[in-house]
Amino acid sequence: MNQSIKLTLTRRVTSVFSAVAILTAVSFSSALSAAELEKDNLKFGFIKLTDMAPLAVAFEKGYFDDEGLSVQIETQANWKVLFDRVVSGELDGAHMLATLPFGGAVGYGTKADLVSAFTLTLNGDAITVSNDVWKQMKPQIPMKDGKPVHPIKADTLKPVLEKYKSAGKPFNMAMTFPVGTHNMKLRYWLAAGGINPGFYEPPADTSGQINAEAMLSVTPPPQMPATMDSGTIVGYCVGEPWNQQAVFKGIGVPVISDYELMKNSAEKIFAVSKEWADKNPKTHIAVIKALIRASMWLDAENNKNRNEGVEMLSQKQYVGADYEVIANSMNGTFEYEKGDKRELPDFNVFFRHNGSYPYYSDAVWSLTQMRRWGQINEEKSDAWFMETAKKVYRPEIYMAAAKALIAEGKAKASDFPPDNETGFKAPHADFIDGITFDGTKPNEYLTHFAIGLKGKQKVVGGKIVE
Repeated sequence: MNQSIKLTLTRRVTSVFSAVAILTAVSFSSALSAAELEKDNLKFGFIKLTDMAPLAVAFEKGYFDDEGLSVQIETQANWKVLFDRVVSGELDGAHMLATLPFGGAVGYGTKADLVSAFTLTLNGDAITVSNDVWKQMKPQIPMKDGKPVHPIKADTLKPVLEKYKSAGKPFNMAMTFPVGTHNMKLRYWLAAGGINPGFYEPPADTSGQINAEAMLSVTPPPQMPATMDSGTIVGYCVGEPWNQQAVFKGIGVPVISDYELMKNSAEKIFAVSKEWADKNPKTHIAVIKALIRASMWLDAENNKNRNEGVEMLSQKQYVGADYEVIANSMNGTFEYEKGDKRELPDFNVFFRHNGSYPYYSDAVWSLTQMRRWGQINEEKSDAWFMETAKKVYRPEIYMAAAKALIAEGKAKASDFPPDNETGFKAPHADFIDGITFDGTKPNEYLTHFAIGLKGKQKVVGGKIVE
């Protein structure tokens, strides 16, 4: 048993035995429902990021208990380990990058069937650069009242790349996983500024650096600040608190949040294997019920509970960063340059804006970006995008959990999408490049990008061919 598991279990025992109310709060009806569960002892995994908060809250506030579930929550070394352990069944489910199950669905890396009935968070990421790169970017950035005008576009980075190229040095940046949201968002930002982030040619080339002007590679989230401080990388895209950590340590500057890059995009999901979901339908709904309540708590009454949530996350068994570092983004603000703290109330969204509902359109967007950069290296029909999205995202399970909470008086019907929800958000252009995304027309969407595969294009022998 690793140290993080010991800490989690210790916290669990303390919380149960220090409050008699928790022991007496389990109603007879809850006990009956627990007896009907296919599995009531569960183990979930997470990575040390603040957007795992719904799992921590569901645990600490007793929402899993209310559903008759005995849950362990374990920190994992990296996204690959976490993914593999969900696939193998060592974990019953996990906090997961919203794009990650689609790698399994298309066979990029490990072929696996995962499903998600719950979006853990919208937004929550940023792109950070080293102090030296920031110093070189700043002359190109418009200023107002002595402060940079946001959002900052990647074209301000182009002169810096030219200097690196002239000096014969690679411009190295980091993300957290090839089939991951941080990779897709960093690529989107670079390409919107006219910088080619490179292509994949699986299975021959999985570096993603074919034709790249900026070299992107994998670094686990908690290691990002130290890796940049060592000079191995000059920037990265990651979730919190690892951007704010760079500010507090004085080693870098977050240049753009993902809220500014692509407003209210799905960032993390809760995922299980399809096999697990098929075997444990009642348990699955019980888990989603607990997570919905946790997300509601996190966003309740204009974030009134966030300070308590930050205290939870600062514990060693969860994120383990200083309270002040986590609070800097979780409490509706975001600090760019040291001292340049701005209001950003929706940097972390857990429930409002129907944030926890698994929209098919979010899934389709993930797949378009995998196609754009060659991880999906063949032309696919619009129908294929829809079919693949619906294999992974399961809004019907979410709505079953929501209706159960409404029946129990723990939520209102108005808290959730209507019964006729299609799963596709209205077309919108809330992206830094102003390109409109319509989830029902993925191939048409891809034609609007100056950089990226489209139509019959594919990568062969390191070159883009028709």
